[in-house]
Formats: sequence, structure tokens, C-alpha cells
Amino acid sequence: MSDSFLTFRTIHMSCAALSIIGFIVRWIWMLSGSHLPNARVTKIVPHIVDTVLLLSAIALVTIIGFNANAAWLSAKIAGLVVYIVLGTFALKRGRTKTTRFVCGVMAIIVFAFITSVARTHDPLGFCTTLA
Repeated sequence: MSDSFLTFRTIHMSCAALSIIGFIVRWIWMLSGSHLPNARVTKIVPHIVDTVLLLSAIALVTIIGFNANAAWLSAKIAGLVVYIVLGTFALKRGRTKTTRFVCGVMAIIVFAFITSVARTHDPLGFCTTLA
């Protein structure tokens, strides 16, 4: 493995961890009625982390190539779209706390799925063990 691949993979994995930790913390704050989700830093930092996460993903795909890895990378991208939609309902768009709670749990499960796809390079991720 090249040094640049290892560097970008480390950045990507670190940002993924920071992203889910940040999501969970903001989700818990929202559910508890805290004012902290409205703090300026809470609104800015996730965008920075997620931008670096996305840029490192693009760098990794550039290094490893998409065609030979299309199935599992496509599954990660599809999972990411679902995660983002669920996350917006968990943090903002859900009309009730119950909806926000359920969407948050589902977002965390989808994040775990995305992680399992990345670790196994299998587009079914942890679903292969369920079948």
C-alpha cells in the first residue's frame, strides 16, 4: 500500500469516527432539549469534518479506482444518502421526538452498515451474516 493511501485512509476513518460521534452527541442534546445544538461551533464543526471525510473518500477512490470496486463503493454511497436523510430527520426535520429518536437509531444502524461494507468490501456488509 502506498503512503498516500494509508494517509488518506487514516484521515477518512478518523473523520468517520468523529462524524458519528458528533452526530450521536448532537442527537442526544436535541432529544434532551439542550440549547447546545444551536451553538455556533456545533453548527460549523460537523460540516468541516464531513467535508474532509468526503474529500478523503474521493482521494481514496482516485487511488484504488472505482470500476473494480464499484459494487461495494456504490453500496457505501447509497448507504451514505440514506444516512444523511435519516440524520436530517433525526436532528431537524422530524416533527416529534419519537420520530427523531427512531430516525436517529436508524441512522446509527445505517452508519454501522456503511462501516461493515467498508471493512468487508462486500456490498451487503453485515447483512451477509443475517442471510
